[in-house]
Amino acid sequence: MKGIFIFINEYKYIIVPILIWFGIQLFKLIYDLVKTKKFNFKRILQAGGMPSSHSGVVVSLATMIGKDMGINSPIFAVSLIFAIIVMYDAAGVRRAAGKQAKLLNKIIETPGLTTLEVSEKLVEVLGHTPVQVIVGAIIGFIAGLIF
Repeated sequence: MKGIFIFINEYKYIIVPILIWFGIQLFKLIYDLVKTKKFNFKRILQAGGMPSSHSGVVVSLATMIGKDMGINSPIFAVSLIFAIIVMYDAAGVRRAAGKQAKLLNKIIETPGLTTLEVSEKLVEVLGHTPVQVIVGAIIGFIAGLIF
């Protein structure tokens, strides 16, 4: 048992973010199962939804680095900027792409509006609302402090 803790501590910058990602995605899968009464295993690999696993991963990593290496270290600066970019992308660019996909799906499904034939719908849940990003970041921060 002591060996597993040594292993986790030695590789925590890899293991903790992966566990954060898996835990948040598993939560989304279970939440979706309870809500829809349908098991959708694809949900564990899909982006979007509450909370943001992307935010949880990057903030946990930045928090552990800041705690262990100091917030004035160059590696913390890199991890913090990386986290900000990922969270901005999740709430901005990917969210906008999801809104566009929703509109395009609606256009394609409207009879007589277009002659386009599409084999599958575009994925609409790509990004996150700011609240989803913040909740994911809080989970990552707490996990980063604990480990």
